[in-house]
Amino acid sequence: MYRELTPAPEIAAHVACVWARGPEPAERVHRIVPDACADIVWITDERLIVAGPSTSAALSTIPRGGSAVGVRFRVGAAGSALGVPARELLDRYYALDDVWGTEGAELAERLAAAPSLDAAAAELCAAVARRLPPPDAIDPLVRAAALGATRPRTTVERLGAGLGIGERQLRRRFDEAVGYGPKTLQRVLRFQRFLALARDAAAADLAALAFEAGYADQAHLTRECTRLAGLPPAALLASGAGPGGERLAA
Repeated sequence: MYRELTPAPEIAAHVACVWARGPEPAERVHRIVPDACADIVWITDERLIVAGPSTSAALSTIPRGGSAVGVRFRVGAAGSALGVPARELLDRYYALDDVWGTEGAELAERLAAAPSLDAAAAELCAAVARRLPPPDAIDPLVRAAALGATRPRTTVERLGAGLGIGERQLRRRFDEAVGYGPKTLQRVLRFQRFLALARDAAAADLAALAFEAGYADQAHLTRECTRLAGLPPAALLASGAGPGGERLAA
């Protein structure tokens, strides 16, 4: 029901993946958990939105027979790709025409007229490609810090020192490009690391998974998972939740 596609080379600097879901055999509510990315999402016959970077879970309903397609921007690319500071998108959903103006409204009409989900995805990608800035518009220090944040138990101070930049300036640049500061990014990436480890584990030993993901202990994992996803770890995994966002590797 859900698949991810590698983005075309002309958009790959900003775009982590193009994804599609559906059609749904019955109305279904999906729990969307923080993944450090922002998406443009088209839900067929309903809405075309920008889903900003999030710090808590959101519920998204796809009606019976409905589908969705989206473009997911890389960590740190949302601000430059969408043309607005990423902090303005934090924990928010906007109609795309609120961000892109009439071009967003016209795109919604073209998507509604697309003959298939694949055609809608191609139309969406083409619209994104026309608006993207050059690859060097992505802040290289933010990207380097984001890669560094994938390492368990790395402090913000160490991230900044390794890049020759102060913590305050790093935070300002993160607000523009990611939507929140490096400490929040570390929390979200650690949570996503837990989901990836749980997916690949033979059995869900939460204490072992917590340690490997970088949590102090299982209780720390439970607090953070509940805060970010709205469910404790066992319940979240039982719901079928898995890792999402950009697959970063230091």
